[in-house]
Amino acid sequence: MLAASVVVGAGTFGTFPRLELVLLLLLTGVVFWIAHVHAHLFGARLAQCPPDLAVVRRVCREEWTIVKAAVPPAVAVGVGPVLGLDVQGGQWLALSVAVTGQVGWSVAAARQAGAPGRLLVLSALVNLVLGLVILASKLWLKH
Repeated sequence: MLAASVVVGAGTFGTFPRLELVLLLLLTGVVFWIAHVHAHLFGARLAQCPPDLAVVRRVCREEWTIVKAAVPPAVAVGVGPVLGLDVQGGQWLALSVAVTGQVGWSVAAARQAGAPGRLLVLSALVNLVLGLVILASKLWLKH
């Protein structure tokens, strides 16, 4: 959802709009990854005991999916010209990839957690609706 929100929220681009959107997606993913790592390491844990290097590495690894989720939409923007898409077409492709990824990751996480079939479907539907809300906001904002 983060990557989709970045694409929708991206305003006017400068001289290199595709490159700027790719960098914005990737850098936002990295910043949010750092924020999540920080929250995990220095939230409740800091009050109890300082984290050791093994804990820092584990948290960094667990939260890395935030950065990985930004890569497919960034790639979609980057390959847009190969597919004959203008900048706006690349944005729509990136949004589609981001929402599809969010639905897929939610189902994969629910499956890994051992959720029954009906919860897999519910997870997919909730994430799809959230993605459609983001897509609708892009239409509403007329980017």
